[in-house]
Amino acid sequence: MSVSEDNVRLIFGLKVRQLRQEKKMSFSQLAEISGLSASYLNEIEKGKKYPKAEKIGILAEALGVQYDWLISLQLSKNLAPVSELLKSNLLTELPLELFGLEPATLLELLSNAPDKLGAFLSTIIEISRNYGMRVENLYFNMLRSYQEMYDNYFPELEKAVDAFRKEYLQDADFPYELLSLQHILSEVYQYKILDDVLQNQQELSSMRSVYLKGNPPQLLLNANLNEGQKAFVLGQELAYAYLKLNPRPKTTAWLDVNSFEEVLNNYKASYFSCSLAIPKEQLIPQMSQFLKQDKFDAQFLLHLLASYRCSPENLFHRFTNLLPKEFGIRELFFLRFNAVDENRYKLTKEMHLSGLHNPHGTAQDQHYCRRWISIDLLKDMKAMQEQGSSGILCKAQRSKYVDSENEYLIWTFAKPGAENEAGFDQSSVSIGLLITPGLKKRVKFWNDPAIPIRLVNETCELCSLRDCAERAAPATIYEKRQKEESMKKALKLLQGE
Repeated sequence: MSVSEDNVRLIFGLKVRQLRQEKKMSFSQLAEISGLSASYLNEIEKGKKYPKAEKIGILAEALGVQYDWLISLQLSKNLAPVSELLKSNLLTELPLELFGLEPATLLELLSNAPDKLGAFLSTIIEISRNYGMRVENLYFNMLRSYQEMYDNYFPELEKAVDAFRKEYLQDADFPYELLSLQHILSEVYQYKILDDVLQNQQELSSMRSVYLKGNPPQLLLNANLNEGQKAFVLGQELAYAYLKLNPRPKTTAWLDVNSFEEVLNNYKASYFSCSLAIPKEQLIPQMSQFLKQDKFDAQFLLHLLASYRCSPENLFHRFTNLLPKEFGIRELFFLRFNAVDENRYKLTKEMHLSGLHNPHGTAQDQHYCRRWISIDLLKDMKAMQEQGSSGILCKAQRSKYVDSENEYLIWTFAKPGAENEAGFDQSSVSIGLLITPGLKKRVKFWNDPAIPIRLVNETCELCSLRDCAERAAPATIYEKRQKEESMKKALKLLQGE
């Protein structure tokens, strides 16, 4: 595998630093011996400078090593994990600057305690291999972390949407008509929009849209999308053009993930589109009215969907933007579940603010608790579709976790999907709010007696409940842990502790 130029500099700098420290030399001492300035040596060690051949020869002689070894990519054994990390080019692919960290700073930490941190790094690399983690999985996990760092609210994007609205949609009726959005794309940004291609090609018929770069750029829009879906795609394209976001994905479904910047730009375009369709100036008073009601009002939420002509997922995403910022509700999660088949449900999207809340997607190959409203509503949706009915379902639940003090107030939408080989495709989206003294003051209906309270757990395999009618798998992990705890207690008694 080829190593990037940046990482070649980092490896060289790391080797110089290691050799200098092994010889217990300061910058000034190495500068005096080599005739190179201390500041220049510092730049070399940070991976910012790569000296010319003549200076490399001087450094090799000053450090007592062969020229060829110094310019090789080989590191000492205790820095082998660092070498593997650098040769993978992962450091240059990851947006460390977003988290206030430079690659050289990370390498400095690693080189200062190579044995411990090197072993830790080896473990992380091995875990990622064992679980089949690919770079794109890491990108999406980093995006989630980025959202959580900023409470999923980005004022610069909100300002950009306001500016766009004033410039192009000042006199347009709201909700914005598709023709208004198409007009801006075609007239201002010279897009050619085609809606007679994707649905007629079997391999691409499930795609919502495809972007083709060119002069003019083309947007292939699937004619089978509903009005809200089309508006969202057009909003994303307007964001790419207006904000000049590049690189960017060419399709709505991720077929290839080339960089974190691409993933981040896609998120920015989605945020822009969602904000354009659901203005915060209108939604905030409506959210306030909703939270002040004595009873949970599902019809209120369904009315919001209809008035904004948006999907349940977009509405709840907008809630996650504004609940922390405007209402001080930060301890929350967002989940999207898809029904895979009769007895399998997949967590396909998640976000947690102010800590990792339950449930979450770290349970590999386990059965998520069937008592969650997210899954329960999917079962209701399936039964409704089989009876020939359609529509969006909305319910609430209070979920108390077994063997934990955590309790969440959860709102869930479930919506019907297209028919496929396994039956009907359904998905649900949920917002869960940790019930705290602060939440009780801000959400008046938190204790609405009409909201069912259920005892839940993370997965069936981890659950201690013995009389659960909804159990989908034996409590294998829980029982194993209980057995281990019993052995530990017996051992302590035997040792007289």
